[in-house]
Order: sequence, then C-alpha cells, then structure tokens
Amino acid sequence: MNQEFAIVLGTPGLATADEAADGKDATYYISLGDSLASGYQPDVDKDTDVAYTDQLYTQLTQRTPGLKHIRLGCTAETTESLLKGGKCDYPNAKSQLDAALKAMAQHHGKVAYVTLSVGANDILLNCVSPAGTLDGACLNSRSQTMATNLAQIAGALRKAGAKDTQFVGSTYHNPFLATWLLGAEGQQAAKESAPLLEAANTGITQVYKSTGFKVADLPGTFSSDDFTTQVNVPGAGEVPANVAKICQLTWACTKKDPTPTPKATK
Repeated sequence: MNQEFAIVLGTPGLATADEAADGKDATYYISLGDSLASGYQPDVDKDTDVAYTDQLYTQLTQRTPGLKHIRLGCTAETTESLLKGGKCDYPNAKSQLDAALKAMAQHHGKVAYVTLSVGANDILLNCVSPAGTLDGACLNSRSQTMATNLAQIAGALRKAGAKDTQFVGSTYHNPFLATWLLGAEGQQAAKESAPLLEAANTGITQVYKSTGFKVADLPGTFSSDDFTTQVNVPGAGEVPANVAKICQLTWACTKKDPTPTPKATK
C-alpha cells in the first residue's frame, strides 16, 4: 500500500543530508487516519509498526534526509471522531485533527508530507450485517455525512500546510468481497458490494481533489473490480482475482477483519 502513496508523492525542495544532520532543517511527515494508519493487526489484537505509514516513512527517509514521523493514526477512528475526538487520547489536543493542526502550527513550513486514511469505519461500524454483507441504503446515507466530515478535515489540513507541503488521501479496498466464499448468496452480495464501494470511493476522491489532496488508489492495488480473472486460492479453489486479493492481502477471509496484512502494507 505504501507504494501507492509513494508514487503520488514527489520530493519537495528540502534540506541536504548535512543540513538535516545538524538539526537545523528537520522536516516532518504527519500521518492521520484509522487502523490503516495505526497498524492494527487482529492476529495480535493491537497496533503494530507494520502500517503503510511506517513503510512509507522508511521509504521517504531515503530521499528526504532528516525526516521525522508524527504518527497520529487511531484504530476504529471515524471521520466524526477524527474531528471531535473520543477514540484515542492526544496530549493537549481534543482530537486527532486537533493534534495534527497543532503539530503543523508548531512546525509550520517544515511539514513536507501529510497522509490521511479515514472513512471506512463510518461504514463498517454502521452498515454491515452479522453475515458481513453491506446495506446499500445505509452506505448511501453514511457516505454523505462522511464526505461532509472528510471535506472539513482535508480542508483544515490543507489550509494549515505550507506551499510545499504534499497531501495524499486514500480510497479504500472492498473487504465485502470476502463474502464470495459463503456460497451463492455470498457471491451475489460480493457482486452487489462492488458498485456501492466504487460510488463511495468516487465521493472520497472528489472530496480529496477539491481540497488539493492527491489520491492513493487502493482499489486498484486490490484489483477490486476484477471478477473475470480466476485465481486459485488454497482452501477456496478458483475465485475471482479481486476475491483472491482480499484473501491474500487482508484478514477478511480468515478473521473477518478488513485490516490489511503486513504483506499488503509493503
């Protein structure tokens, strides 16, 4: 996943290695979001250091000497809680957004990169049945609120940045494809989820672009629309490529958790 972010990030005019070494021109990468950003892994039931944000930071330090990572991601964060708080605690800040804005003010002119991944839990916490299928009417309703909140978040971050600060937000993969493994009804549910998630991601993309963010295309990485190509998955047999990717790159098929595995974040 970090490759998608790295591709859309350029390299701004920053300090040389010697300048960065003496501490005068340290620059910052601020990462915000939900479990994608915090590195939560359900097999150990805790946040880890294998988030895409950690992998991206390692890659960015190779071309941005002196870069420091301000890691703010919070598991189960929604667009509302990122705005208002309530999921994770931040010293001297009421919410994740507030913490980010204060960090950007403190290091104004030295924040090189900002990444944001939030919105999935607006849907996952409200619009999913016990069987793991997606409620389309709920999704459409929640997507409108999510877009409003996301516009406020992205707009505030963009306004707080400097001219050279680069902003990237992500769309989302489709964990509901995992229902394909449940038989005929599950396969129908998986097919029905694809246009619903595509519409939600279109809305997210529009918000990001309208606020000056670049967009990391996660559905592309996960081949989310490819029901045609068949792939053999151990224990499941021949399944569409998008289902195979969800099983290989997330915990959706084994632990019913949409979180990407460490393999996916590299």
